[in-house]
Amino acid sequence: MAAPLWLGKGLNEPSFTAIASLMMFTPAAAALAVSLLERRGSTFLRDTGIWPLKRSMRFLVSVLLALLIPIALVVQAPIVGTWIGVFPGDLQNFTLLHFVSGTKGPVLYLADQALLIVLAGLANALLAIGEEVGWRGWLWPRLVPSGKLVAILFSGVIWGFWHAPLILLGYNYPLAPGWGVIAMCGVCIVLGAFLGWIRSYSESVWPAALAHGVFNASVGLTSLFMTLGASMDSTESSILGWTGWILPGVVIAAILLVSAIRSGVPGSISTVRQNLEN
Repeated sequence: MAAPLWLGKGLNEPSFTAIASLMMFTPAAAALAVSLLERRGSTFLRDTGIWPLKRSMRFLVSVLLALLIPIALVVQAPIVGTWIGVFPGDLQNFTLLHFVSGTKGPVLYLADQALLIVLAGLANALLAIGEEVGWRGWLWPRLVPSGKLVAILFSGVIWGFWHAPLILLGYNYPLAPGWGVIAMCGVCIVLGAFLGWIRSYSESVWPAALAHGVFNASVGLTSLFMTLGASMDSTESSILGWTGWILPGVVIAAILLVSAIRSGVPGSISTVRQNLEN
């Protein structure tokens, strides 16, 4: 699907947006193809969590989390990055925020941005569903029986490398496309852990698609934390870089560890290790 970009003008190809949008549906197309080969086409909608919708209360909770958690992931990254000294943050004066908000003021500006992110997230979800049917709808349930840690790592790495045709052209990581492919795997592991959880919790792929859409719509918030006129290396800073994965990584590890301890015998190292794998 990305071949026309490589044979043409890359990211400057006039049809880039259309090609990138169509590319987002290749995971769903692949999942459908495999399901048909397995003669499970008649149960494809149910297997991938498209329909029917189940557990209405869990579904609503997942929708709410899909609107909040992706924004939290994006916002925490520049804060942690600034504290470490990698991100060029201005967390005292927020000069750039005041500059872009103009006469409206930071509070009203952020309120407007929140509304725009929700609306853009809903619109982006219509494209993100093409990925999520493949990654969280089809792949995630097949990996979970091998252990949650395995599912998080394998689905994240596969999802990350899937972005390679665009990243190697300079998308997302223009300063280091090669390292960008590896970095995208890190992003996808962190975000994919949450998307996988709400897929399992809601038994539906739609909250994951919404969260994916909101994440894509909110990444631009990172710039509001930057020092005016500064630049950054996205392989190091923001949620796209390693400093953005530290806090979510700690949270994910803590949740897996607590889950393992609760389901095993307290104090048994071997039991903890075994449950982490499960």
